[in-house]
Amino acid sequence: MTAVQVLTAEQMRAAEQALFDAGTTQTELMEIAAGGAAEWVRRVAAGRSVTVLCGPGNNGGDGYVIARRLREAGNAVTIIAALDPATDAAREARRRWDGPVGTSGGAEGDVFVDCLFGSGLARPLVAEHALLLRDLAARHRYRIAVDVPSGIASDSGAVLNDRLPAFDLTLALGAWKFAHWSLPGRLQMGQLRLVPIGIGATRGAAQLIGRPRIAAPAADSHKYRRGLLAIIAGAMPGASLLAASAAQRAGAGYVKLLAAAADPRTPPEVVTDTAPLGQALADSRIAAVLVGPGLGRDEAARARLGEALHTAPALVLDADALMLLTPTIPARGVPKLVTPHDGELDTLCRAFGVIAESRRDRALALARVSGMVVLAKGPDTCIAAPDGRLALAPPAPSWLSVAGTGDVLAGIAASRMATGRDPFAAACEAVWLHGEAARRAGAAFTPSQLAERVSEALAAAL
Repeated sequence: MTAVQVLTAEQMRAAEQALFDAGTTQTELMEIAAGGAAEWVRRVAAGRSVTVLCGPGNNGGDGYVIARRLREAGNAVTIIAALDPATDAAREARRRWDGPVGTSGGAEGDVFVDCLFGSGLARPLVAEHALLLRDLAARHRYRIAVDVPSGIASDSGAVLNDRLPAFDLTLALGAWKFAHWSLPGRLQMGQLRLVPIGIGATRGAAQLIGRPRIAAPAADSHKYRRGLLAIIAGAMPGASLLAASAAQRAGAGYVKLLAAAADPRTPPEVVTDTAPLGQALADSRIAAVLVGPGLGRDEAARARLGEALHTAPALVLDADALMLLTPTIPARGVPKLVTPHDGELDTLCRAFGVIAESRRDRALALARVSGMVVLAKGPDTCIAAPDGRLALAPPAPSWLSVAGTGDVLAGIAASRMATGRDPFAAACEAVWLHGEAARRAGAAFTPSQLAERVSEALAAAL
């Protein structure tokens, strides 16, 4: 899987500075970035009229370049400037435009381009600018935001003003920003497209989860070499059966349920081991253990969790296990992945003494304090590692918002760990496979139907 960077505003400034240090001027970089954006606008406009709203900074400078390129291509272009250019590059871009510049709303047309403020804005728009933005957006049939829509915080995706317009297309300049993949801001952005400008890899950058590259089993593989996954069943065995169904389709060679008693609903291809849990976990061939789906929260469940923490060579902890887990439960330093939804994430943070504002920061802090990889699942899933690595997931189908799909995700992740993947890589692969299975399942699927599509998703990653 090729890493695609997601940068903070500060990291983006540093990446641009590296280009300046290598000899590229600000004006040259603006021509590259805005020129790429202008080509997208030109294709969308298809000869129709365009209105560009320019701000005082370099995002506004991009607007002047876009307008000039469109005029050269034959489009009718109107520029509205909320403020005069305030940077050397923006002033040069306006000079090169060499055309009329309006200062108030009222312009009407087909395509509106927002270049008012970009990724550097971290405070709400003043009332005058917010009104101008809303008015111009309302007067045009198609709306494009350049880099980040004005009024959206680049580093968090927070919506800083009320009644901001929704855009049909957002053109990220140089690199993705956190806002592009974070709620609620991404809901305002429409389709997302990346305009490359030649920046290099940034140390410490977050990554966007993409299609993994998964290899088929080697010619001499057998079930144990491919990975034996043990799933600890509990008070509600249906959840562990869902996880097992998904795990069997996600790459592990052998999936075994460790249960106090056999469940008649267990399909014939799933082996159930009813030996005492400590004895069952002593099998040296076990590569990974999943505990939590349907586990329960009583003392018996706590004891089963403790057995897993003391014995398993690698662990995925989900659902009820997350509500029971505390730093006081002794655990060896084996690879661990936790998969909390927001409520479970809050519980874990309280248990481990983590205080942070955003869910992304909570996940990072929890991973650092606990030594576990944290897959914070939800409509804007993120994955945090103890060493500070962070991965963001593109939006998955909203049909996943149904009971049981988390058990499927846990089964996929545990299966990938059983094949030998480390927790961070397994989590990234699992999130992609989960979303792809949902896309293939269509609308209003059941968790069992989702699990059945996992093998198709795996095939798409080969």
